[in-house]
Parts: sequence; structure tokens; C-alpha cells
Amino acid sequence: MISYHCPECGTRSPVEAAAWRCPDCGSPWDLEFTALPVDLKSLPGRVNSLWRYEEALPLAAPALSLGEGRTPLVPLTGNVSVKLDYLMPTLSFKDRGAVMLMELARRLGARRVIADSSGNAGTAVAAYCARAGLDCTVYVPEATSAKKVEQIRAHGAHLELVPGDREATADAARAAADQKGIFYASHVYNPYFLHGTKTYLYELWEDLGGRLPEAIVVPVGNGTLLLGAALALSELHAHGLIAGRPALIAVQAEAVSPLAAAFHAGADGLLDERAPLRPTLAEGIAIPRPPRARQILRAVRESGGTFLTVTEEQIRAAQLDLAARGLFVESTGVACWAATGAWTDRTAVVPLCGAGLKTGLAP
Repeated sequence: MISYHCPECGTRSPVEAAAWRCPDCGSPWDLEFTALPVDLKSLPGRVNSLWRYEEALPLAAPALSLGEGRTPLVPLTGNVSVKLDYLMPTLSFKDRGAVMLMELARRLGARRVIADSSGNAGTAVAAYCARAGLDCTVYVPEATSAKKVEQIRAHGAHLELVPGDREATADAARAAADQKGIFYASHVYNPYFLHGTKTYLYELWEDLGGRLPEAIVVPVGNGTLLLGAALALSELHAHGLIAGRPALIAVQAEAVSPLAAAFHAGADGLLDERAPLRPTLAEGIAIPRPPRARQILRAVRESGGTFLTVTEEQIRAAQLDLAARGLFVESTGVACWAATGAWTDRTAVVPLCGAGLKTGLAP
């Protein structure tokens, strides 16, 4: 049996109840689900998408797949490889989680879906809603990149432009999500999304012949890729499929870095004081109060990893550097490459999470 479980207060809820958060304490759900071990030798010949890891997924036999996953892993410099996760149907890694959410919504008989996003998650939800024939409304900050707004509209979603920052956008969507009959496709609160993003690590494990690099470097805003990676590492290790766990290296923009501040202060959760928000080119990770902050901090510490921050100038330089190597990546997606010098003594993989066409070159 699969059910929701609150990691903070222990409350449980059936998935069919469609409660988008714990009704007792308001925390995001985890999923009570036992992944089965994936046999590396069984993978050749399977469907060439993330659904090839069906033993490890809480849903199987999807009706909505667009062939998401199985993105290329490309050696770039010395010990560092990059995974081209922008080569997805909607040009970002968010397709990994969105297909899981929309497959769940379809099976639960949803008729209307609401999502909030800085752009890429909303685009992915809009695309898979279009494929499922579901009515979709996406809330985004009014400063969202024009190309991302255009992409969401192209998929037929209703668009709500919200004044203020990413947090204000989430608040607006959550108020609407409490209405009867709404499926809230939250890539932050719904753990099915994390079980989609964990396939990023399963792909690395397969592509590297049953092993992993010494460091997994990920950009972190709401932490959906990092937490998916931590979930996969836990499963692979528990099944004896990897000998040890790589360090999780989390990267934030210096301009909006509440998790890095908490980590280096030794705190278990976000610090009480709020640092003044500054504009950043990395709009996709500009999250001032991530709801899963405690889980993110714990996952990084347990892995022996750390948090790094990058400046706006480093982001600009990294985008141009990758473009000079043949890879045009959006400004959020280059954040990890911008931090390269801090961990090149170890074998590492960096995700390139979104296509450059989504934002253009950083000004």
C-alpha cells in the first residue's frame, strides 16, 4: 500500500484523499513506498525513458509519457561530466517530476490542476496537462522570463502573473488549491515529484555501469532535484547496488541563499531572520523560504556534502563558458558550473537543467 506520511508529525493519509499537505501541521508529505531493487543487467532493451526503472517507481505503465529521461552524460573537463537534462520534452529537468504528478492526477480523476512555478515546473505541468486533457492554471511571478510565459501559454494553460517574489506566487496558488475539486500539482509538497526526479540518479548509476561519481552537484531552490537524488542514493545503497554514497554539493545564488546561510550556521532549519532579497539571474532557484528546508539540510549533511554560493558575475561567465563548449544553458542551469573550482579534485556530475532558449543570454 502506498500512502502519504508527514515526516514532521507522523500523520498519514491515503493518496486518494488528494490532501496536498499534512492537515495537522501543514508540512509537505513524504511517500510511504518501498522501491524494489533494479537489476542493472535487465535494463538493456527496456523502454528508453525514465520509466525503465519501474521497480523503483510508485507508478507504472504511464499513459502520458513523452519519452522523458535518459538524457546524455557528456565528459567535459578532467573529472567533471555534465548531464544534459535540458534535452527533455519541455527543455528542463522538471519533466521528470511533472509526468509523475500528472499521471497521478489522471488516475485520481482530476478535472482541474493548479501549479505554481518560477517557470520551468509550470511549463512541464502545462505540457503534461495538455497531453492528459486536463484544465490547468499556472501561477508565476510577474517577472518570469517572457519565453517561459510564452511556453506555458502555448500548452493551453491559464496563466496567473503574480506581483512580488516566488513566495508570493506560491501563497496565491495555495489559496486557490484549497478549493474543492482541485488537484494541486505542487512540485514542492507532493512527493511523487521527488520520485520522478530521483530517476536522474538512476540514470547516472546505469550510465556509469553500476557506480556513481564522488560528488553529485545540484542547484537548489526548493530542492526537488537534490531530494530526489538523496532518495535514489538511499534506495541504491539499501539494495547493495552502490558501495558508498557520493557527497551532495548544493549550489545557490549568493543573492538568494537561505539554505546556504542556515547550513554554514549549523542550523537544522532556516534562520529566523530573513536576508534582504536581491535580484538574481538564477530565477529558478530564487526561493527565500523553501518548505522542505529541514529535509534538504539534513540530506546534505548526511552525505558529507556542503553548500556553495555563486555571484551574478560567476553565473554570467559560466553561461558563456558553457556556450563556448557547445552547450547553451539557461542562467539558472549554469549555477553549478559556476561553482566548478570548488570540487574539481573529485569525480563529479553537474546537471544542466534548462535550455538557454528559455531565458537567453544573461545581460
